[in-house]
Amino acid sequence: MEAQNDPRVVPDDEFLNLLQKAKQNDPEAVMKLIELYKGDIMRVSRYIHSPTEDAVSDIILEFLELIKKKEGE
Repeated sequence: MEAQNDPRVVPDDEFLNLLQKAKQNDPEAVMKLIELYKGDIMRVSRYIHSPTEDAVSDIILEFLELIKKKEGE
C-alpha cells in the first residue's frame, strides 16, 4: 500500500518523464531516479556478499544499464 506523503512516491506521468529524460542522459533525472529507489537499493545490497559500497555501486550500475537499454534488446 502506498504511503501518503511519501517523498519517494511519484505520479506515473512524472516517473515516465524522469525515465525518458534519464534515457536521454539527463543527469538530474538519473539522480532523481536513484534517489527514488535508494531505500530499495540499500535493502537489496545487504544480500550481496561484498562490502556495502561495492554492492550499492553494482546495483546502481545495473539499474542505469537497464534504463539505458533499448526496447527489444
